[in-house]
Formats: sequence, C-alpha cells, structure tokens
Amino acid sequence: MPVYLDHAATTPMLPEAISAYTEALGAVGNPSSIHSAGQGAKRVLEEARETVAFSLGCDPIEVVFTSGGTESVNLAVKGLWWARQSKRPRPRILVAQGEHHATVDTVEWLERYEGAVIEWIPLDAEGTIEIEALAAALEAHDDIALVTFLWANNEVGTLEPVREIVALAAAFGVPVHSDAVAAYGQVPIDFRATGLAALSVSAHKVGGPIGIGALVLSRTATVVPLIHGGGQQRQVRSGTQDAPAAVAFAVAARSASASAADPSRYQRLRDRVIDGVRAAVPSAVLRGAPVDRLPGNAHFTFPGCEGDSLLFLLDAAGVSVSTGSACQAGIPEASHVLLAMGLDDDEARGALRITVGHSTTDADVDAFLGALPEAVARASRAGLSARVPALGH
Repeated sequence: MPVYLDHAATTPMLPEAISAYTEALGAVGNPSSIHSAGQGAKRVLEEARETVAFSLGCDPIEVVFTSGGTESVNLAVKGLWWARQSKRPRPRILVAQGEHHATVDTVEWLERYEGAVIEWIPLDAEGTIEIEALAAALEAHDDIALVTFLWANNEVGTLEPVREIVALAAAFGVPVHSDAVAAYGQVPIDFRATGLAALSVSAHKVGGPIGIGALVLSRTATVVPLIHGGGQQRQVRSGTQDAPAAVAFAVAARSASASAADPSRYQRLRDRVIDGVRAAVPSAVLRGAPVDRLPGNAHFTFPGCEGDSLLFLLDAAGVSVSTGSACQAGIPEASHVLLAMGLDDDEARGALRITVGHSTTDADVDAFLGALPEAVARASRAGLSARVPALGH
C-alpha cells in the first residue's frame, strides 16, 4: 500500500463523512424553498452550520459556507478591503511574508486592479511574524484597510501569535483576517476569543469533502460580496447552498475538534519523523519553530539536494510527501516562505514537508524513514552532477 504523508495538502475523507455525504446526496430539496422538501434540506444545512460553528468557537450566523479555503480568503480580503473604502480611502493592506498564494495572489490583484497598497511584514528565521515590524507599520500609517496573516504557516508549520496580532491591530481600529486552513483540526480555534474580523477554513484539510469551506465572519464585520445573486448567506455570499457537502463537513468538523483538543497522537508521529530524519540524515535541518509548530508538521531542508528530486525518488519508493514549494509553468522555484525566513536560493530548494494525519500509522513513518537515506543519496548525486560543468562542448 502507498504511504501517504502529505496531509497538509489534503487528507483522506473520513469514512463516516463519506457515509453522511452519500446519504445526504439522496435527499432532494433546495434549502431556499419553502415547501417541505426544501425545509428539510434547510434543516440539515443549518444543523451542519451549528456543528461547524461549534468547532470554530463562533456563532452559527457567522459561518458562511464557501467553495473552499481559496474563496474564503478572497471573500475576506477583497470584501474587507472594499468595505473599508466606503467612508474614506484606506488602500493599505498589511500582509505577512510567506503567506499562502491564496492571499498573495489576492492582494497583488487588488494592488494591480484596485489601487491597493501592499506592505509586507517580515518573518524571522523560524517563520514567525516580526511583531515589532507590524507594530511600527500600524503606528506609521492611518490608511490601513486590514491585516491578514496565516494562523499557522502551511509549509513550515510555525504557529503565529494570533491574539497578540489582533490586539495590536485593534488598538488602531484595524480589522484582521487569518487564514486558518492549515491550523484547523490541528490546534484549538476559538474565533470569539481572538477578536478576529474574519477567518478562513477548508473541509478537505480535516477529512471532509473537497469543494466546501467556510469564512467565519464576525457579526460586527462588513464585507462587500464577490458573488451577487440571491444573497442566501447574510447577503455576503449568493448561490444555492450545498447541503450534502455541509453535512459531510460537519462530520469532519466534529473530528477536527477532537483532534485539536488532544493533538498527542499527531505530535508523537511527527516527533518520530523528526527524530528519525535527524538520525538517518544528520545534515538535514528542521525548519519552522521548534516548539510553536503544528503537531502534524515536519519540514526539513536537505543540503545538496533538490526537493523535487527527493519527492520523485520517494514517490517511486511508494511514499507521498511534498516539497512545499511552488512550481509554475513546469519550472521549480525555491519556496517563497523559506526565502522570507532568510534562506538563500540553494538552501530553499532542498525542502521536504512531511505531514501526518488521521490515517497515519507508525508503519507509514517507518516506511518513509526506510526510503529516505537512499533517496537523499541519489538526490545528492543528482544535485552534484547538475552543479558540475560538463567537459568538452
């Protein structure tokens, strides 16, 4: 059986979520219809919303179902930015470096087409937002529309000081959005306690179906919608709501709450990965915060190796992991997260992200650790060959 250690990309659907999904697909009814079939669909939809809300520490009315994390980020960032321009221009967005491309591409679109001003807040060597730089930016400008940052970095797993960031921004009356897609199901999330204006999550990261996520939008926050139509969800998002997917999402949300409340299993498996990699490849360097990191994330750089080569060699050995780096138009690029953490291009290229999840076993970890030394040896030779100029022509 193939070994799957890329749960940060997507995790297998839980059997109970599949069962709930297929059963719900057999029911008929548009949740917006007032006849009995429609009201039946609405009932299961709203019950699912309540379950998802409970898992995130918010009120059900604050849960806006979306097509996934990317839409949730777009709706939060664009919607908050547009809404903040209503009384006077506030073009500036404070964005942490090393963000997921859902955020990076969104703010760059706003910059290109809407006149937004983007100010990038640096990360330290562990991937933590430099709080002093954020405070200085907040103090220096009175035209800030919002702050947006990852609750946990999706590549290196570093957990950010969420409440400290929100408190800083609140002192200047600036709303804050957090992309919690990577954090959901790994650490407890209490939206109400954070003071956030908006928070994004996705179901497929916690054992739910692909194609549904949520934007948690505070009762006090205002966004301009991306999609116009029937205004089915608080006039924030239009479109017929997917009740079956919401039902499956709710099942996964219950599991996510339990996993976040007791992360010890993930931590044990992650620590086995970390200790095993260090023993097998002493030159490997753990990236991200050593303590304040996701319980399921181990991220290493391997000097002298290309991450893509390692990935393909491990895949050939039946082990699925990730480089965590972008690949555009078939050209591998160094991770922008690692570059933001101060690594040079060569260091950043030799990255692997190993992430455990609900289906991970000790045998999976053993298989990865067994395949790793040969993969590193072969990738090192390939990297050396690429760096040595060819003789002759």
